[in-house]
Amino acid sequence: MASPLRIGSRGSKLALWQAHWVQARLAQTGHDAEIVIIKTTGDKILHLPLARIGGKGLFTKEIEEALLDGRVDLAVHSLKDLPTTLPQGLTIAAMPQREDPRDVLVGATLDALPDGAVVGTGSLRRAAQLRALRPGLVITDIRGNVDTRLRKHKDGLYHALVMASAGLTRLGLQHEIAEYLDPLHFLPAVAQGALAIETRHDDGAAWQAARSLHDPQAAATVDAERALLAALGGGCQVPLGAFASIHQDALILHAAVAASDGSRVVRMQHQGNPSNAVVIGQELAALLLQSEAGALIAAAHDTSAHDTSAHDTPAHDTPAHDTPTRDVPTQDIAS
Repeated sequence: MASPLRIGSRGSKLALWQAHWVQARLAQTGHDAEIVIIKTTGDKILHLPLARIGGKGLFTKEIEEALLDGRVDLAVHSLKDLPTTLPQGLTIAAMPQREDPRDVLVGATLDALPDGAVVGTGSLRRAAQLRALRPGLVITDIRGNVDTRLRKHKDGLYHALVMASAGLTRLGLQHEIAEYLDPLHFLPAVAQGALAIETRHDDGAAWQAARSLHDPQAAATVDAERALLAALGGGCQVPLGAFASIHQDALILHAAVAASDGSRVVRMQHQGNPSNAVVIGQELAALLLQSEAGALIAAAHDTSAHDTSAHDTPAHDTPAHDTPTRDVPTQDIAS
């Protein structure tokens, strides 16, 4: 009898939910698996904004090391945590069906927040878009897993939080959502709501098992967004949002680059055949770099060399029917 596949995962409640979800799907295809918890750099350093810590793979590096040295056979990641360049010898074997990529507000709707209200987010992207929409709000950094952030809100440290719908829904916390933000106007993080199953690049048993969970449509949207990010040299230091969707035979990719203070937001979109997802992302990146967005990206990278403040934290899924969806107006500098 074959030994169970070993799934590497972070130890947070959300990460374990994702790992157990993959474990259950593998069982349905006849593959036994067990979960190995691995603590990452991002889990250990809790007193600094993630962009200030610097480096790539804050939530993935130690898990990838365990993959490479054979301690685990596959890893389950929130795909937005995974750098666009993987270590040699590793590959994304599968991207399962993607969840709702939207950001949400917890605690209050955007219109209900008075000027001076304190809103918590650990994301430069979210902070910049909020400042563009509501310059009177006080945007404050927040760290911690989903439960920790919700507790800080309930303790009165924040009037509202911006989070990803995915994690709240996966953990059964949809009731905490006050408002869903339209992803065409308040753009999510690259690959928000998507999972990655990473394995060694050897076509072995783990790769074969994971491949059965792959969703080509989810992969096309994420490939376009990640190609955009890679071509822009982005990361947690750049206020960049992206959202790809497929309508009939077209993949439509929306992107926004913002000044960190929200004073400027450059938006563009591009589309093409889903089979050309990577090219669509690269072409949209080239258009952005030729626009004012290029200067914003350069300024963000220059600032991050000295200081910064924030990163996206996983969380996402289907809205409750009685929760409003916001069509957020934005500042379009270029289109």
